[in-house]
Amino acid sequence: MNVLFVCIGNQGRSQMAQGFLERHGGHEVHSAGSAAGAHLHPEVVEAMHELGIDLSDRRPRQLDPVADAAWADLVVTMGCGDVCRVLPGTSYIEWGIEDPFGEPLERVRGIRDEIAQRVEDLAAGLDPARTPSA
Repeated sequence: MNVLFVCIGNQGRSQMAQGFLERHGGHEVHSAGSAAGAHLHPEVVEAMHELGIDLSDRRPRQLDPVADAAWADLVVTMGCGDVCRVLPGTSYIEWGIEDPFGEPLERVRGIRDEIAQRVEDLAAGLDPARTPSA
């Protein structure tokens, strides 16, 4: 399954979700932003590094409504509300997750852990025969 995570800047939430689902395996995963920023938030990179996921070489990517709609089987929007475009013909899930921008590392860790749990639950639903990873 092709899964696309979308937030506003593609600088935090969607990048973390992509990293977690990539680590889980079994799916093609992309992330994008409805108004992509210039770079990932340093606190996000650090928080993910603590769990062994290296996002240091990632760059935000602008959402392409045509190409992404053609590619994605499932789009998970991450608290961007009406700013995230609806891609026709695609299944959607909305996760109302706080933006880590400007938050201290301790709060970013909490957001990271919430995203990790949601991705684990999502992966279990996509792969019901697989046992969740520890």
